[in-house]
Amino acid sequence: MNALTLLIALGALAAVISILRRLRNVEQDLARVESRLAEIESRGLAPIAAPEPAAARAALAARIAEDDARALASQTPPPPAPDPSPKPAPLPAAEPRPSLESLIGGRLPIWIGGAALVLAGFFLVRYSIESGLLGPGTRTVLAALFGLILIAASEAVRGFSATRDDPRVAQALAGAGIASLYGTLYMAAALYQLLSPLTAFVLVVVVTGGAMALALRHGPPTAAMALVGGFVAPLLAGFDAAGIGPLLVYLALFIAALFGLAIRRGWGWLALAAAVAGFGWINFLIAALVDRPEELSAVGAFTMLLAACASVALPATGTRNPWLRLAPLVAGFIQLVALAPSLEFGALAWSFYLVLAAAAIFLSWREPLYLPGALAALGFLLVLEALALVQPERSATPVAAIVATLLFALPGHYLATRDARWAGLALGGTAGPLLIAHAAAPSLLAAPAWGVLELLAAAACASLAWRRRTAANDPVLALASLTTALLGVLGLAQFLPDAWLSLPLALAILGLAAWARKAEAPSLFKLPALPFVAALIAAGLPLLALTELVAASVMGDRLPYLRLPQADLLLRTLALPTAALVGSLLDPRMLGKARRPVGSIAIVVAVLLLYALAKQPLAIATLEQFTAAGFLERALLTQACLAAGWLLLRKNQFPSLGGVLLTLGLARFVWFDLLLLSPVFVPQQVGGIPLLNAAVLHAAAVAAWLWTLAPTRPIRIGAALATLVALLAAVRQVAHGSLMTGPVSTAENGGYSAVLLGTALFWLWRGITTGARDLRIAGLALLTAVTFKVFLVDAAALDGVLRILSFLALGIALIGIGWAYNRFLGTHTKTAAPESDTAVSQSA
Repeated sequence: MNALTLLIALGALAAVISILRRLRNVEQDLARVESRLAEIESRGLAPIAAPEPAAARAALAARIAEDDARALASQTPPPPAPDPSPKPAPLPAAEPRPSLESLIGGRLPIWIGGAALVLAGFFLVRYSIESGLLGPGTRTVLAALFGLILIAASEAVRGFSATRDDPRVAQALAGAGIASLYGTLYMAAALYQLLSPLTAFVLVVVVTGGAMALALRHGPPTAAMALVGGFVAPLLAGFDAAGIGPLLVYLALFIAALFGLAIRRGWGWLALAAAVAGFGWINFLIAALVDRPEELSAVGAFTMLLAACASVALPATGTRNPWLRLAPLVAGFIQLVALAPSLEFGALAWSFYLVLAAAAIFLSWREPLYLPGALAALGFLLVLEALALVQPERSATPVAAIVATLLFALPGHYLATRDARWAGLALGGTAGPLLIAHAAAPSLLAAPAWGVLELLAAAACASLAWRRRTAANDPVLALASLTTALLGVLGLAQFLPDAWLSLPLALAILGLAAWARKAEAPSLFKLPALPFVAALIAAGLPLLALTELVAASVMGDRLPYLRLPQADLLLRTLALPTAALVGSLLDPRMLGKARRPVGSIAIVVAVLLLYALAKQPLAIATLEQFTAAGFLERALLTQACLAAGWLLLRKNQFPSLGGVLLTLGLARFVWFDLLLLSPVFVPQQVGGIPLLNAAVLHAAAVAAWLWTLAPTRPIRIGAALATLVALLAAVRQVAHGSLMTGPVSTAENGGYSAVLLGTALFWLWRGITTGARDLRIAGLALLTAVTFKVFLVDAAALDGVLRILSFLALGIALIGIGWAYNRFLGTHTKTAAPESDTAVSQSA
């Protein structure tokens, strides 16, 4: 009943699809009629608004014919001279499209009737079996007679006058007869053993020949009926009654016959339908034989043959769609991968797959259209290898991996210059099986043996890259170069301890950079970033520790040294790859569009490494050590950043890097030395010598770096502020000594005012003498601030004679400054006026 339901559903689906196709044709006919009516209206004829009587329709047709004849006469050129050569016979007129009424009323009943005849014969045999009315021989003879009678009837109706003009009746009867004969042969040979294998084979060949002859005589419908009947017959009779072997032989012969017929008549649809039905049987058998895996080896062989033969048959039928021609190959590979676990990934499973892969490579050599199929074969092979190598029993897999490498790599390298896809096949065949085997089963070989194999594979990929070096935008060139680097890194790593993986990665960075400069292909300049990223991933734990160190330090940790990873670990894992990449950045073409992000990461890692190394000499691990040398260590690190940035900016080499380093140094100075860990608030020794101590020299050096850079406004403002910090630090150190913590005394407060006033006067003088307006403005602003400080802060802390003297000195100083500045402004105005008058006269 399941088979009957399936058949009815398929028939209904086919009928619906056919009806929809006919409806589309009817819509197209209606559109042509509407366009014809529009043409009639454009000629000046009245449109037809309603059905006309017969006379009116005849008159309208006459008018249309007269207009067409007149137009044809005006456009027809003079008749040519008569040609004495014989003229070919005119082509027959195309058969008009059937209407929806003729489709539903005339065609569908005939085909459904033919299917009903087939079902009637099958169920008659089934009923006789279940009821026990007839013996096996009698049932077989009756079934054969039934099929022969249907075929004879198909020939008879071709001569009847009533059915001569409708070939569909004969097609339906012939198709039903062929399907009945196929089912009869399967029943006689598989169920009842009435025929020997040789006899059954001969009769299948005879029926197949008859089916082909009838299909050639009656056309595609008979072939379609034979196809449906031949594939459904084993289901109705019991597919495993005689075992899987005879069933697969029957299916193979039947599909071969269908392929032959499809090639003979150019029916691509028939070959495709036969292949789809064959793969449908394969999936059905895999599901049905899940408890009998020993019988699936024959299914694997059948899958291999079906995929190979269908790939040959489809193009022979004239099928040009590349995806349809590739579909059997891809389906075959998927089926064989699905079958491999049931076959325990043994030699038989591998032989099926490799034979089909060899067929795909051969077809690709004959016609490049099949190259995607060969690439798909390689991809599925790698999946199959990975699955097989994790099994307890894998004796056949290493040998299969070697064969697969030779099978894909040798033709790929030989034909690499013909097509880029052959080069891709060469790379995948060279590296793929080896890498999968090493990753899934490293115990198969010793580490040096793996290293030798991977270095040999790297040499093969390098030779391919060298042969394609002239193709600037060739993706295969980049892929071959990257594959060479990968295999080289893995090969060298087998001869080194695990902790020294960074060494082959650094060599890969340098090698890829040198190869990019040699080949000058734009795609190659991006490749050095990949080994560097791999090095960062390999050094994930040390990098995580450095990240935690930076976060804790920014939050105010006074002992970041305790969070540092071991110096030798950092050097082994990060120093060599980082140095290699930073060195390659000297070429401005390196890394392409990834230069800024990847280069920034490399510089950050380099700075972190230098920071970790700089922490080693003092090794501040206690609070006492922090108090004694914490400020000095921090000042030296900040000055190193400022000096490096200043040098790069002054020489205009890598200005972006110079700006980053200078900004980093200034940020450290402001955040740590002035705010978070300032020696004014956190006890830290700066030195006991006035002016020549760490606090004053540190701030003065910051100001010096900024004063000597390009005189931009932000730089000049920063320099002025750093100068003030240095002067204030000098006063603070004189007042407190090496430890600058503690309250501000009256003398210290006065010292601040005196130093600031002197600085303001100096800036005013320098601004006036050099004409530097920004210095004059800075001096005036500082003078104003000092004035307010004296009146609001200093005077409140003094009394008596000191208060009188301070105000007296301040007043005299301010009056003198004002008088001098007014004289400068007057002189400047008088100097500027003649210059403007001279400019006006010259322009006049």
